[in-house]
Amino acid sequence: MAACPCGLPADYRQCCGRFHAGAYYLQAPTPEALMRSRYSAYVLGLRDYLLDTWHPSTRPEQMERFDSGVKWLGLTVKRAWTMSDSEGFVEFVARNRPPGGGPAQRLEELSRFVRDASSGGHWQYVDAVAE
Repeated sequence: MAACPCGLPADYRQCCGRFHAGAYYLQAPTPEALMRSRYSAYVLGLRDYLLDTWHPSTRPEQMERFDSGVKWLGLTVKRAWTMSDSEGFVEFVARNRPPGGGPAQRLEELSRFVRDASSGGHWQYVDAVAE
C-alpha cells in the first residue's frame, strides 16, 4: 500500500491515483479532490494531468516551474467550499524545498475551480484568487 502524496490517510491508487489514470481520469468529484489530485500530480511529475485539469482560459503553454527540481513536502487544505454546482474554492498550504536544498518554503493560495460544458463537466483549476 503506497500512501497518497495529498496527505489523506489512503492508498494512492484509491485516492488521487484513480483520477490520474484509468476509468476515473479527470473525474475528481469536488474542487478539494481536484486540488489534492493536482498536488499529487506535482509530487509525481504528472505534467499532462496538470495541464488537462487546468482551465483553457488560464492554462499556460509551458509549465516553467514544473521541471525546476522542487521537492514537495506536504499539503494542508485549510478550507474548501462550492459557491454553486459550477464554481468552488480551496484554500491550502503546500510546503516545498527549493532545488539544491535550503530552507523549506510555504505556498499559500486560495484557488478557484470551475466546472462547465467545455471540460465535459469536470472540475478544472482556473487561478489563484487575491484575498
